[in-house]
Amino acid sequence: MKLESLLFPKSIAVIGASPKRGKVGNALLLNLKNFQGEVYPVNPNYETILGMKCYSSVIDAPPCELAVIAIPAPFVPSVVEECGRAGVKCAVVISAGFRESGVEGLRLEKEVLKIASSYGVRILGPNCLGVGNPRTGMNASFSATSPRKGNIAVVSQSGALLTSILDWADRMEVGFSAFVSLGNKADIDEVDLLEALVEDDETRVIMIYIEGVSDGRRFLETAKKVSAIKPVVVLKGGRTGAGSRAVSSHTGSIAGSESAYTAAFKQSGVIQASSLEELFDVAQVFAYQPLPEGDRVAIVTNAGGLGILGTDACVMKGLRLSDFSSSTIDELRSFLPPSANVYNPVDVLGDADADVYSRAVFTVMKDPNVDAVMCLTSPQAMTDIEAIAKMLCSRQFSKTILASFVGGSYIEKGVSILRRAGIPNYPYPERAASALNAMVKYTMFKPSKEKPERFDVDYHKVREILENVRKEGRNELGLLDMDMLSAYGITIPKYRIVRSAEEAVDAASRIGYPVVMKIVSPQISHKTEVGGVRVVSDRDEAEVVYNSMLSSVKRYAPDVHVYGVMVQEMVKGKETIVGAVEDVQFGKVLMFGLGGIYVEVLKDVSFRISPITKSEAMEMVREIKTYPLIAGVRGGERCDVDAIVECIQRISQLVEEHPEIVEFEINPLMALQKGCVAVDFRANVKWDES
Repeated sequence: MKLESLLFPKSIAVIGASPKRGKVGNALLLNLKNFQGEVYPVNPNYETILGMKCYSSVIDAPPCELAVIAIPAPFVPSVVEECGRAGVKCAVVISAGFRESGVEGLRLEKEVLKIASSYGVRILGPNCLGVGNPRTGMNASFSATSPRKGNIAVVSQSGALLTSILDWADRMEVGFSAFVSLGNKADIDEVDLLEALVEDDETRVIMIYIEGVSDGRRFLETAKKVSAIKPVVVLKGGRTGAGSRAVSSHTGSIAGSESAYTAAFKQSGVIQASSLEELFDVAQVFAYQPLPEGDRVAIVTNAGGLGILGTDACVMKGLRLSDFSSSTIDELRSFLPPSANVYNPVDVLGDADADVYSRAVFTVMKDPNVDAVMCLTSPQAMTDIEAIAKMLCSRQFSKTILASFVGGSYIEKGVSILRRAGIPNYPYPERAASALNAMVKYTMFKPSKEKPERFDVDYHKVREILENVRKEGRNELGLLDMDMLSAYGITIPKYRIVRSAEEAVDAASRIGYPVVMKIVSPQISHKTEVGGVRVVSDRDEAEVVYNSMLSSVKRYAPDVHVYGVMVQEMVKGKETIVGAVEDVQFGKVLMFGLGGIYVEVLKDVSFRISPITKSEAMEMVREIKTYPLIAGVRGGERCDVDAIVECIQRISQLVEEHPEIVEFEINPLMALQKGCVAVDFRANVKWDES
């Protein structure tokens, strides 16, 4: 198993061990009192600590696999070297004062990593809480809580947040297969842990809190492989501008854009939690319940209001209420009172005892049209909450079952019974529906073996265009460089670039009226704002428009360089937008949406990480809320979706094969009944100065 010496060590040295209460080195030793292996305190100032022989250095101690270091940062490099000489396999650096503290701290961290690498020692941290494996009694951390055994592995970039998670889990009677604090991720990161934990049979779900990934592409590929075997639930911190700044000052990580992370999670099958609450909710159901085969849900309740709220929550999350078979309905009628509802949601009424309630659950559970059951219970005066909980726990279910016992002190004992039996309880129906929806999404995600298609393109033509742009000292591309698109098989309108009114008239006549006249200046992104786009209907208008357009641009943007005016064939269709932008962690991120006001006001767009497969491109198109407008809603004109999908793929290939393109946008890409046409585009490049 990868990182076995970190997660399953047989011996641990605590460097910086202390007999003094309140010291990290003391907390570490106390937390390791139940460790099933050997523990060696290391501190040259003491002969014994807490009744254990203390060693002056890790070299003097018996051989050990794992070292936990809790000493001032300046002394860490020399101690790591001692660990290497002593044959230590992994070192957990608890100490702070590294990259999160500034330039000198970053230098120190690099020194530690260089020394560790020379000896083959893997480093967790620095600036971390520690690591634990409840199965072996290992709690090599300074957490106030030692968690119980379970099936959830939790990995957190924030040590303080991890302590809160462990404390919450203790109160909720939730156990862990492992817990790891990443800290600054100088060496071991979230991808290393994914690769290790996927091999652990006791880990059923991997729960992660991250503020930034170390290597976006590596994370994407690894998470895709791991998600095919077991669920990965991630909460990403630093999703807003203010949050991203907080991330930088907290751990020194570089936060990527939210759209890039969301796209990466979708493409890899990772379940993205929107809050800490949802992270807990989703991890529980994956840890304890079998996966549903589909999205058909049965609701059983003793309160009509809860049934309605549960129904609304399921439908709003995209789940379907099951249609019961006639035999299920007949069986429910055989023991429920006439006033009860035998259709979904099943209302057994408030005076139903535990036997009737549980019998209703067992009946709908058997229905072949049911994939999962939600039990919604209200603590009415006639309701024996504990008896209902015991009855629900009396059988082993092969299908997913979730509970929502809604109340306060009256339901506590019943909820505790459910937890111990592995039936997650949610305080509100909406949270139960959200957790179940996460399971359904995971079940329906099928990792594809499809590869990105490589089109036959004129690569050298684009290289020639880019080289000319570089020689001209430009960083922006636009209408002047439209042939870049056609070189990659993207259809563009007929056009000519002119530099006089006479040339404009001649070009318009050759192309055929009506035409569109556009100012050609890569420095102008929004031509309409400076009067740089006009539709021309005839010869007389062409000359007037050419002159007035140049005057308008000169008035509103006097400092830009104008290369001329493009006379372009008029294309009518549905305006869409396709773009790409360079992300610091994931590389090129593709964007698709409807153009015009839809992208500017509604921001109805979808994102994916490039390179992209045909299926992923199709998902991008179908994902936007306004997709029905493209597909031809209510008899409207249907656009050529396949052509749009191919265009997205070709753009993906273009920006991948020419890495200096850091921003690219076709807006609009006119979607037609047959085909699509790029009528305008812009791009930014960043030249490699090496």
